Amino acid sequence: MSTISTSSRGPVNAPDESSAPDPLAAADELGRSLGSPRTEPAADPQLEALALAVSANLPVLLWGEPGIGKSAGLRQLATGLGVPLETVIASVHEPSDFAGLPIIGDDPAATGVPMAPPDWAVRLAASGRGIVFFDELSSAPPAVQAALLRVVLERRVGSLALPEPVRVVAAANPPSSAADGWHLSPPLANRFVHLRWTHDPRTVARGMAGTWPAVPVPVVDPARVSSAVARARGTISGFLTARPGLAHHLPGDAESRGLAWPSPRTWEMALRLLAVGYATGAGQKAVAAALVGAVGDGAGLELLNYLENLDLPDPDRVLADPDAFALPARGDRQLAFLTAVVSAVQSDLTRRRWEAGWTVLAKAVEAGVPDVAARAAADLAALRDTDWPVPTGIDAFLDLLQLSGALPAGS
Repeated sequence: MSTISTSSRGPVNAPDESSAPDPLAAADELGRSLGSPRTEPAADPQLEALALAVSANLPVLLWGEPGIGKSAGLRQLATGLGVPLETVIASVHEPSDFAGLPIIGDDPAATGVPMAPPDWAVRLAASGRGIVFFDELSSAPPAVQAALLRVVLERRVGSLALPEPVRVVAAANPPSSAADGWHLSPPLANRFVHLRWTHDPRTVARGMAGTWPAVPVPVVDPARVSSAVARARGTISGFLTARPGLAHHLPGDAESRGLAWPSPRTWEMALRLLAVGYATGAGQKAVAAALVGAVGDGAGLELLNYLENLDLPDPDRVLADPDAFALPARGDRQLAFLTAVVSAVQSDLTRRRWEAGWTVLAKAVEAGVPDVAARAAADLAALRDTDWPVPTGIDAFLDLLQLSGALPAGS
């Protein structure tokens, strides 16, 4: 009969492995403490420009070298806005990941073949708000860039429409420093506000000490909306009237076509950025960076110079007391101002404001520039309610308005 013996050299009571301390727990705790820095209010125009464009619900593209903090800035903005952030590495996806995957149902001839969206799009749609971040965009091949066109402009992923509160942000490295980098196609580039992302050594040094600048979240003041929209419309319309050659200019070289350049689409983006800037009281440097990022360096710098010398009166204040203002002396300022006045009337249309608009236009006639007011007069006449009588200030424009059909003959 055999017996089983235990060697005296072996452990009598083996330790319970489940109770042993996790050798990585302390290291992970240390990492979490390093990854939870404080933030402080600080002037950072590039962060403010990013927040401004996101608030304006315009697609934003951050250009910067690898490791410079593009993703970190966006994570901080998403936290400040209280919205989820979905990161999609564009360079490792197929075109079907953005155009949708075909799912065949029971009767395709009757119901068609829907294009199923990927999981990140479904999560954003379920949340109802958020930011989708397309990283490494300049490493995505042309076929993937083409599939992204509809996502960026129309917010559609396959058969799924993303909710309006979902914002689109992308990041790219310059082709010289991107892995297998490509220039962006002109149609895709023209859909973004392009922001150059740089670093400030002093900010980095303070961040290593545990404190980073907070991303300012611009808040639209409802009381400013009407005036902000009117001023922005007057400014952009007046500028393009003075510089019609900048309404659309496709650059000649591939690298420039992959950046910001002026087109009717990007001027509409500039209009929205300027209006949001006025309505939020955003900093001048941030608004300037966003405007240049929409229409490009050449057109953007000309626009900034125009803005610097424009100084339009608040159209809502003028409409409240039209007899108390003086018409600007310069022709381009006159046109921009009168356009802003008509836009302000349109945004809050009442008989009193409409008649005040004619008082403003009459001052242009008295100043000897009826030709400057002619277009504004036609737009203002088109806003007339048929029950409103024709005001006396319209007399100087009767022939023009009747000829254009804006006012019936005999009115």
